[in-house]
Amino acid sequence: MRRKDGVLIIAHGSRSEEWVQLVDEMAALVKLPSGIPHVVSFLELVEGRSIQDGIDELTQQGVSDFITIPLFISKGSTHVHEIASALGVHTHTLVETELAPYQVKGTVHYTSPIDDDPTVAGIVWDKLRPLSVSPAEEVIVLVGHGSPHPGFYEQWDDGLRQLAERVKELGRFAACGAAMLRPDQLREQVIKWQLDRPELTVLVVPIFLSEGYYTNQAIPKRLEGLNYRYNGQTLLPSSQLASWVERQMMQVLTQSNGVAEGI
Repeated sequence: MRRKDGVLIIAHGSRSEEWVQLVDEMAALVKLPSGIPHVVSFLELVEGRSIQDGIDELTQQGVSDFITIPLFISKGSTHVHEIASALGVHTHTLVETELAPYQVKGTVHYTSPIDDDPTVAGIVWDKLRPLSVSPAEEVIVLVGHGSPHPGFYEQWDDGLRQLAERVKELGRFAACGAAMLRPDQLREQVIKWQLDRPELTVLVVPIFLSEGYYTNQAIPKRLEGLNYRYNGQTLLPSSQLASWVERQMMQVLTQSNGVAEGI
């Protein structure tokens, strides 16, 4: 059977129509090689657009090779691992999951989540730029969702710290750090910087795909009474994230000798 590639972009999902719309608007900017269809699906909370729905839609278009792109922040996300297991990429799961195996008639090419990608570091710096007054006198603290599970915790921590270093270099900040909400490290990290480097202003930077409970409520609440700067800006909206998706797709096509014409 002749190979036909298709792109399946997977995000977590939200009850917020605006959250879903931001993902769709970003995906619409992705430049696809001629003849390659793409679908945006969600792990949960978006009716009629489940991962299985996306697989079925691409299957109906004759797709045999599913370039599956997890639009998640970290490879330390248990969701990234759960989805891979349900797609048959992993033979076992390292965490409990309620996901039933997805029905896929073809080959799944599962790519990497965001982590410390250079393009994403540029997005973070762009969102952070309005907060910064004098980078040489500022420390940035990147904060992500995180995970308390052994192994996943370390992957979250490594990814956030490496991303923080990239952003620090882009903005020429005096210092950088990282914290997770699970386990709860944020307040402790901000206090530590204020005690150790009182001459520096702390800029708190949320590393989330889009605004929601964590960026609008959880982070400000955990930092009540502390002196810091924060604007709650997330990765979306950003046209640059479409470039990240394109690069993930092209890596698969190049590695598997897929047709990559039309970009």
